[in-house]
Amino acid sequence: MAIQGRIREIGSEREYDSAIERFEALMDQGRRTPDEDDEYRELITIIGDYEDEHHQLTSPPDPVEVIKFHMERFDMTVDDLAPLVGSRTKATEVLRGKRGVTLKMNRALREHFGITGDRLTLDGEHPPSTPDWVDLDRFPAVEMEKRGWVPKASDPGGRIEETALDLIERAGGRNALPQGFLRGIIGPCQTATFGQQALRAWCLHVLGEARQAGLEGIHDPGTIDAGFLRDVVRLSSLDDGPNLAREKLAGHGIAMVVASRLPNTHLDGAALRTVEGVPVIGMTLRDDRIDNFWFCLLHELAHHASHFSDGSEEMFVDDIRSAARDEIDHRPDGREREADDLAREALIPSGLWSAHSVLDNPTPGNVRSLAREAGVHPAVVAGRVRFELKDGRILTKLLGSKKVRSSLIADDALAAKRW
Repeated sequence: MAIQGRIREIGSEREYDSAIERFEALMDQGRRTPDEDDEYRELITIIGDYEDEHHQLTSPPDPVEVIKFHMERFDMTVDDLAPLVGSRTKATEVLRGKRGVTLKMNRALREHFGITGDRLTLDGEHPPSTPDWVDLDRFPAVEMEKRGWVPKASDPGGRIEETALDLIERAGGRNALPQGFLRGIIGPCQTATFGQQALRAWCLHVLGEARQAGLEGIHDPGTIDAGFLRDVVRLSSLDDGPNLAREKLAGHGIAMVVASRLPNTHLDGAALRTVEGVPVIGMTLRDDRIDNFWFCLLHELAHHASHFSDGSEEMFVDDIRSAARDEIDHRPDGREREADDLAREALIPSGLWSAHSVLDNPTPGNVRSLAREAGVHPAVVAGRVRFELKDGRILTKLLGSKKVRSSLIADDALAAKRW
């Protein structure tokens, strides 16, 4: 049945105003008849066509509103939108304004909706471009795809740019990494440009994973102190210590992310914060040993305990192999050595260490004896003895080699499932 006075086309501003008035009336209706619903959808099309031809926008439209408009036009649900933006979670976040429209999303949506302009881009004129600190010739996009950290790009020619932009967006945007780090002031010396790009990519991935954990608003800035560090260390004596440590940290709003290092980076761990202020500890497990895991974890926690309190823009990326031997300190103010000292004190209090005979007689029995007194895993004591005596040949069977990675539910695998 035809509806009386139904608008079939728009040829003037007066007809356009009438169409808008009718569209708003139908939109406000709680329930519509099938004919009224057909009219509603027809109005969406003819109003959109008229605006595209006759109305020059003075300011770029909101990408979210553009998406919602075309979803109405095509009768799409969130589930229908999901394949175009990567997942149902991403679709929901985009529609709520919590996630921006990336270059890859922009291309897919424009193609699907038949949009010829740039109405989905964030600036209204050009698709988002990579910042100048990203070198697309050296950015490790292919390696990250292999690991499942990022989705495989449908367009091989645009793979690297899409990967970089997706990482930056997931990490919290262009300000997710401190400017000092981007200028090469913070962190281990990286002599090769590829090494710098890989290090930045790794940090972006870790921040992105941390933000997925949903820990915003939980952390109390005063939580991480000497007592908290000792509480974490005591978990080392338990069979599932690394997993229990991750759970404890998450309970206090601290994200722990395990992600293997990328090629050309000498990296064991990092202390970072998300743009929302969530403390993050990234770990590579470069040395898959129990003693290294606990020292690295406590070293990064020590940074959070002592070096983030002023609220300044900061992050720490650490090569524990070098920092622990005091061969180099990447910061002139000695904060790496300070983090080492705090970590060692939390692992084995100095009073217990100096009173025990383990250094004079470094036997497995003495190692286990001190471990019981300190309430830690024997590997922690064995690693400290080897360090103090500068002897890497002793106590190797007590270090817990190849025990950590297999016990942790690797974040690498979790990331791969998202895509």
